[in-house]
Amino acid sequence: MDNCLFCKIARGEIPSRKVYEDDEVFAFHDINPARPVHILVIPKRHITSLATVGDDDAPVLGRMLAVANKLASESGSPDGFRVIINNGRVGGQEVQHLHAHIVGGPEPVGPMLKRV
Repeated sequence: MDNCLFCKIARGEIPSRKVYEDDEVFAFHDINPARPVHILVIPKRHITSLATVGDDDAPVLGRMLAVANKLASESGSPDGFRVIINNGRVGGQEVQHLHAHIVGGPEPVGPMLKRV
């Protein structure tokens, strides 16, 4: 996707504070962090959202989670962290490229959802 923000970041066309990169995934610090640890992990190949994944995408999804664990521990959240993947309009997905937010830090993240 030529105009996708996260594709451009993964290709190095837009600067980021890179944390990790391999053949399948790219990870960088969120530009507006919500927690002391707030890293985004994205597949390098454009995948719009979880709603568009197929069986062939299972390896990169697994890679994203394996990298999330490694980066959270190395970045200051060894006692736990949260992985958030927003999906679609209702799920609050703002960038139409699959991405996982890795959030944590020295203090508990807080409740998973606001109760209604």
